[in-house]
Amino acid sequence: MRSTRTVLCALLVTCTAGLAPVAASSAAAASASPAGRSAFALSSTAFVDGGLIPKIHECTSGGGNDPAKKNESPPLAWSGAPAGAKSYAVVMRDLDNADLIHWVAYDIPVNTTSLPQNVEHAYRPSVPAGARQVYYRGSASLFGYQGPCSPSTINTYEFVVYALDRTSLTELNSASSTRTAARTITAASIGSAGISGES
Repeated sequence: MRSTRTVLCALLVTCTAGLAPVAASSAAAASASPAGRSAFALSSTAFVDGGLIPKIHECTSGGGNDPAKKNESPPLAWSGAPAGAKSYAVVMRDLDNADLIHWVAYDIPVNTTSLPQNVEHAYRPSVPAGARQVYYRGSASLFGYQGPCSPSTINTYEFVVYALDRTSLTELNSASSTRTAARTITAASIGSAGISGES
């Protein structure tokens, strides 16, 4: 009788020990799953992260006459933004040219989750309504997007969408510089997501 009890106890301990890691593993997976679904992510249908940026998105002020270069901003889409987001901003930098800022769009309404291709070169583009863009001063002089301009090298360009804790960056205006705008955006950011491409 005693040996039967001993065998039963041993089996019970073995089964319990065998089940414990499974239960812990399932709990970990369950807690990780929602976090994975809510990860802030940015993508583009024009190029994959780390891939080549199509010529249509390259600048038209590099001295060449390639008709494929049209200086059109690429389409961007994001998901999984922090719950506290009140607006969005997008900043594009040339990582191989002292982080030169090529594009700043901000005051993008919180119910917006994408930007179309070829956002209008205007301080207040028609799409997305309510958004504003910074004036680019460099190889071109225009509001909004200035595409890759590196004819003799292949540079990496980074696009970052920021979730902001404010509906509007009222201290910025049509005369604000790209650097000032980028600093203001970073200060108001509660999360960001990015992709990069080469050109």
